[in-house]
Amino acid sequence: MGYVSGAFGIRGWINVVADTEFVDSLMDYDTWWVGQPGQWRAYVMAEGQVQPKKLAAKLEGVDDREGAVALKGALIAVPRSAMPEPEEGEYYWADLVGHAVVNTQGEKLGVVARLFETGANDVLVVQDGPTERLLPFVKQVVLKVDMDARSIEVDWGLDY
Repeated sequence: MGYVSGAFGIRGWINVVADTEFVDSLMDYDTWWVGQPGQWRAYVMAEGQVQPKKLAAKLEGVDDREGAVALKGALIAVPRSAMPEPEEGEYYWADLVGHAVVNTQGEKLGVVARLFETGANDVLVVQDGPTERLLPFVKQVVLKVDMDARSIEVDWGLDY
């Protein structure tokens, strides 16, 4: 859902870069899981404020700047069960990671390693061994997402 980019002030507030459509969406969740895969800790979000391009948040138990600085780089997650079901044709990025990507010629381009936003559109980062391909997540390129088969069909060549 985002990550801690550093401390905000001296009273334990943190700066958060949200990977959500709307920056303030994280404030919809009372409990955040903060850490790294395999090393999560639950924090109750006590307060939050939208800042330009970021979110400032106060987590219960983080009471000074040193505590906030210690969280720098930590990921922020919320339980999947707390999130709304995506609309038809919409997907959570985490659900697409690991999907095989195949083009219309049946050539395997690799698997989705991660996604990022450019402002114009989202981008699939497709990893095939040492080769990394960046594919725009737009309807002209992404033709079909099969969640059951964990595959994505694209109109994209191996040599693009």
